[in-house]
Amino acid sequence: MELVELSPLRDALVGLPGVSGLSTEQRKRLTIAVELVANPSIIFMDEPTSGLDARAAAIVMRAIRNTVDTGRTVVCTIHQPSIDIFESFDELFLMKRGGEEIYVGPLGRHSCELIRYFEATEDVRKIKDGYNPSTWMLEVTSATQEQMTGINFSQVYKNSELYLIKELSTPPEGSSDLSFPTQYSQTFLTQSFACLWKQSLSYWRNPPYTAVKYFYTTVIALLFGTMFWGIGKNQQDLFNAMGSMYSSVLFMGVQNSASVQPVVAVERTVFYRERAAHMYSPLPYALGQLQLNFHTSLFSP
Repeated sequence: MELVELSPLRDALVGLPGVSGLSTEQRKRLTIAVELVANPSIIFMDEPTSGLDARAAAIVMRAIRNTVDTGRTVVCTIHQPSIDIFESFDELFLMKRGGEEIYVGPLGRHSCELIRYFEATEDVRKIKDGYNPSTWMLEVTSATQEQMTGINFSQVYKNSELYLIKELSTPPEGSSDLSFPTQYSQTFLTQSFACLWKQSLSYWRNPPYTAVKYFYTTVIALLFGTMFWGIGKNQQDLFNAMGSMYSSVLFMGVQNSASVQPVVAVERTVFYRERAAHMYSPLPYALGQLQLNFHTSLFSP
């Protein structure tokens, strides 16, 4: 929470996008925080500043910068960054149309390494003072400029020292992959308690689901209790009561399945995302759901 500067919003509800709860910028920082729960060594982000104004984009990039400063690697795509946002990056991987590499290397302070590299290329115009390096970079390497100057920037890169450094940094064929002792950052018991706690809050914050469940349980109990009140003095009455019990259990099962579907529909998206991030395995999640629903059914009227 402190890393992404969300401590003041610790007890706030996420809410619905554009309706209530957190703003778009706060949601993006929360998404970063959720991914950090699994303690990953590398994080991939797809345009984290899209749809944000300059102030909100700067706050999100500051959270990303704080994440990088903890020793993690962040691979991030960016669209039309400002000067301040562009200078937040350490290295750049630039490709032209067709997927060919144009520049792979450090940016340097105030993008000095990037500017020095392209200005050293013949017939490339110099950058103006105060001009955005990212905009200038895209302009001088565009397909139109390549046709006008006759420069193949992908070939220029392959003949550069940056390309040689990249090739020498690539592990040789037959090298063994990195091995990690565990697939998840937390133990099975910790995962189980975390899933149970999270799902308990999810159901607790959904009063309509709980109200409908207890309402139908009470109605069914009163209905069948009234119908068979004082019956049970002979064998046929006993069979009738057993039939009513079967009908009530069947009806309650169908009703509970129908009422839980909207909750599961929302939780499923979150589960898929968190499972893909290896925050927990499916078994603790299933056990948490089973235990929670068992307790609510046990203490129903």
